[in-house]
Amino acid sequence: MMSKYEWRKQLKELYLPKKQPTKIEVPEMKFFTIEGSGNPNSERFKDNIEILYALSYAIKMMPKKGITPEGYFEYAVFPLEGHWDLDEEGRKLDYLNKDHFVYKLMIRQPDFVTEHLFQYAVNRVKQKKTNLNFDNVQFELITEGLCVQSMHVGSYEDEPKTFELMEQFCSQNNLKRAEKTHREIYISDARKTPIEKLKTVLRFKVTEI
Repeated sequence: MMSKYEWRKQLKELYLPKKQPTKIEVPEMKFFTIEGSGNPNSERFKDNIEILYALSYAIKMMPKKGITPEGYFEYAVFPLEGHWDLDEEGRKLDYLNKDHFVYKLMIRQPDFVTEHLFQYAVNRVKQKKTNLNFDNVQFELITEGLCVQSMHVGSYEDEPKTFELMEQFCSQNNLKRAEKTHREIYISDARKTPIEKLKTVLRFKVTEI
């Protein structure tokens, strides 16, 4: 039996793809999510990230509080993810304005996590972080299905170059992008990693043609 479940080792296909775009079927997974809008450099965005990590660690640390949920196992907390879109006004602009971003931030949870455990985590974290707003936090099952993904290395501002490679991959493999939205999985800690070494999984849904 593994002493600790490490997503970096057991789930490389989902979280550590190559730079070369690939096709992948993404299964149903459990997430803590929080929706928001506006510039990701805002304080509200930082608060949303803080909430998701606090909830995720509240679940992970339950055995240290004397509570061991059914099916619990040792694991590493999953990376932060973001599902990105633009509001109606932002779609009309001929340039990218971050103030018009619409997003859903999320952190995947192990299979043993239930709605009951989610409520436990919310109640516990609310008591400690009374300055944060938990109204938009949810526990969700999300299935992405057929996708194309690639590992982007470098600045977030340079992501269009990687998306272009992914679009080329689609045209060469009888695939069509299903929607304008996309997902980002933040493998690197942006606070500690040089910009040129940041690793971000980029992914969007596709259909076969």
